[in-house]
Amino acid sequence: QVQLVESGGGLVQAGGSLRLSCTASGRTFSSYTMGWFRQAPGKEREFVAAISRDGGSTTYAESVKGRFTISRDNAKNTVYLQMNSLKPEDTAVYYCATGTTITLKTRGEWYNDWGQGTQVTVSS
Repeated sequence: QVQLVESGGGLVQAGGSLRLSCTASGRTFSSYTMGWFRQAPGKEREFVAAISRDGGSTTYAESVKGRFTISRDNAKNTVYLQMNSLKPEDTAVYYCATGTTITLKTRGEWYNDWGQGTQVTVSS
């Protein structure tokens, strides 16, 4: 089991930027695809972005494409989510998770270990 800790959330005005980090315990981080998900109050959890084990492949939800960038540093056991041009509808708790497959998946059922989440609030 991998323990994940997210950080970097906060309150930002619309149009602003934040960078989320997710640091994993253990020495097997590079063997996992990684994903970011988010859940807004009263809504279901939704996929945001995913990255392959070596960082060479990424995929994004249409709602964040062109504004968010996922990256990873395997030497630091960390995956990042750079969020630019933030909108009020991006307000949510953001979670990172370890993937259970080599290919990138957008459904939460394909992810195993989850962090505790970090709150992102975008004011209008």
